[in-house]
Amino acid sequence: MALLRIKTIFVAFTVLFVGFSLGANAAPEAGKQAPHFIGVDSNGHILKLADFTGIPLVLEWTNHQCPYVRKHYQSGNMQRLQRKLTDAGAKWVSIISSAPGQQGFISGDEANLLSATRGAYANHVILDPSGEIGRAYGAKATPHMVLIDEKGVVRYIGAIDDKPSSRISSLDGAHNYLAAAWESYEAGQQIKVPVTKAYGCTVKYAQVE
Repeated sequence: MALLRIKTIFVAFTVLFVGFSLGANAAPEAGKQAPHFIGVDSNGHILKLADFTGIPLVLEWTNHQCPYVRKHYQSGNMQRLQRKLTDAGAKWVSIISSAPGQQGFISGDEANLLSATRGAYANHVILDPSGEIGRAYGAKATPHMVLIDEKGVVRYIGAIDDKPSSRISSLDGAHNYLAAAWESYEAGQQIKVPVTKAYGCTVKYAQVE
């Protein structure tokens, strides 16, 4: 029943907002306003960028079957970062842009179970099977990270760190770009590296006809 409700809401959202979401925003740029988004989370709630006005926001594109994503969750690296930033006042939204039938696609109930079993600290998980939100944010790989400030401005976008490997051992000595961006943002300082190229598995988007 919960899955049926989510699908019903998502279809309504797609019909109402597809023209706006595709036409109103180009790919995001650091230092500019983040693209508007509206989507449905794993509990069937509608979320939009405006809901986070006045609050710093992290968007994380994820695919639980991707080895690069597994590296960060199996090691606890992603959960520690989620907890650090949410404890500091940020909101964290994980986004799944995998299309139905593709690697990483899951239902809302499955997403909630996954979050619970791996101890995630994300505030919400948005299901984006149409890929509209992912494309609006230029997400090409998982993980793909975006830091948006309280005014809706993109402050960082790109890779989580500088070690493009799926091996957990690669975390030793890795420079975490998102953590560094957050620390500079929180200190009121300029972010030294606001844009990087995300590494990982390709986002498994639905084919556009």
